[in-house]
Amino acid sequence: MSMFSIGLSGLNAAQNALNTTSNNISNVYTPGYNREITVLNESRNNAGVRVADIERQFNTFVAAQLNNAKSQSTALETYNTQISQIDNLLADREAGLSPLMQNFFSALEDLASAPSDPAARQGVLGTADTLTAQFRSFDGYLQDLQSGVNGQIKDEITQINNTTSQIANINREIALSRAQLGEAPNSLLNQRDQLISELNEKMNLRLNIQDGKTYNLSLPNGQPLVTGDTAYKLEAVTSPNDPQRIVVGYREGARGNGNLVSLDEGLITGGSLGGLMSFRSETLDKTQNQIGQLAASIALEFNAQHQKGVDLNGEQGQEFFSIGQSNAYYNTDNKGSAEVSATIDSANTSALRATDYTVRVINASTEEFEVIRKDTGEALEADEWSFSDNVLSFAGVDVNFNDFDLAQNGDSFEIQPLRRAAGGMEAIVSDLDKIAAGSLVEQSGDLEVSNVRYENALANTSESLEIELNANQHLSVSGYAGQVSVNGEARILDPNGVVQDSADAVAAVLAADDEITIDGVSFVLADVSTEGALTFQQASSAAGDNRN
Repeated sequence: MSMFSIGLSGLNAAQNALNTTSNNISNVYTPGYNREITVLNESRNNAGVRVADIERQFNTFVAAQLNNAKSQSTALETYNTQISQIDNLLADREAGLSPLMQNFFSALEDLASAPSDPAARQGVLGTADTLTAQFRSFDGYLQDLQSGVNGQIKDEITQINNTTSQIANINREIALSRAQLGEAPNSLLNQRDQLISELNEKMNLRLNIQDGKTYNLSLPNGQPLVTGDTAYKLEAVTSPNDPQRIVVGYREGARGNGNLVSLDEGLITGGSLGGLMSFRSETLDKTQNQIGQLAASIALEFNAQHQKGVDLNGEQGQEFFSIGQSNAYYNTDNKGSAEVSATIDSANTSALRATDYTVRVINASTEEFEVIRKDTGEALEADEWSFSDNVLSFAGVDVNFNDFDLAQNGDSFEIQPLRRAAGGMEAIVSDLDKIAAGSLVEQSGDLEVSNVRYENALANTSESLEIELNANQHLSVSGYAGQVSVNGEARILDPNGVVQDSADAVAAVLAADDEITIDGVSFVLADVSTEGALTFQQASSAAGDNRN
């Protein structure tokens, strides 16, 4: 080998190194490009230098850490983008619910000051309409967000499928290059690693490098997504337990002809898809339920009070507000054919919680259930639910089965008591005269009482409830033959209507500050030393009456 040949080998090696450096500089802003170096080795037989390889500077461990960080970062960015839309809605003090609720209750105070004034009554109706319209607007906005999340999930799944198909194709090209040339072009390796990085920005995946060459991808539960040159498909599907919800489905079988299985929402983490899933389950659902709970609390509590009053026509007050119906869905994977509906127990509104529930039939023959709060994932205790006559009751909710005999073990049902309560909230009283500001019951007489309350008052009294206290501090009742309670303890009446002591069945001696409840009317005896009489009867008109 001549000195000329040895020198020429050095020039060629230097030229290759310069070309590699130039290529590095040219691609400094190319996404996915990895810096390359020229690896030189000594030629045999003292023949100078040779280019052994153009080596890609890539560290698999560092890339995995970076991809994981990107996945988490993208998830948080997506979550923040979505949640800011709710923050913008609820943080506006002027357009929020708080000032409208204050206006409504201020109008009620004005009505209490002038119960017969048409202007005051119109103020109540006007502020009620404005308040309910805002509740509906908020619910509509949140429902639009639900629809938007459904659409974005579909888009994300389409992009994920496109990317996994490209990765499978590049795996095939890399395998062919290695078979034909003994190595794969760095450009293909860069493209594949860039696609892996982009895929991790969509969702968190497991990467397994087979034989140090082929990339295989799988979901967190181990189901394959890319195996060699084969890509498996994800699909946007309707949730089996909620027809309004889009979730991720997995198509078993490489040719797309296998079973379609819906994936648990908690399985999808990281990336923009995981961020959407987290936002929906952790924030959007809860916000909609919380606003629904607020709407239901205002409507149902006000309705209960309004029905204890009497309007200007002398009629008992009716429901003032209406709310949206509860949602109840059967799981499409159920083996049984039982269907359900859900209603709110208006007599137990204090038990309502801002959450959805999953009801699962554990043993149909023994009527055993599992009721799970979806906000905490915890099951209710057995004494927190009851089942009778096709109705499962828990937490202020009644779940009605069309026919429980059609249910089978393992069947599940999605119950959303409050999800759309705000969406259907309306003020259904439109007539000024129908506002029941007056007391349903009129009282007269010289018996001194205080703390008078009415709960379904005079439901069992034909005309009036006449009460007398004699000098012996015995209380007698006319026009009523039902049960009486003293300080919450049940008592009975003798044939003459005298309240009996529960211990020895003799006339009870009443004391000052005893609370008496008779036919839904409760009152406290302020003075038992003086004889007196008291009459309760249905009010004939609420003109000038603000006691309700």
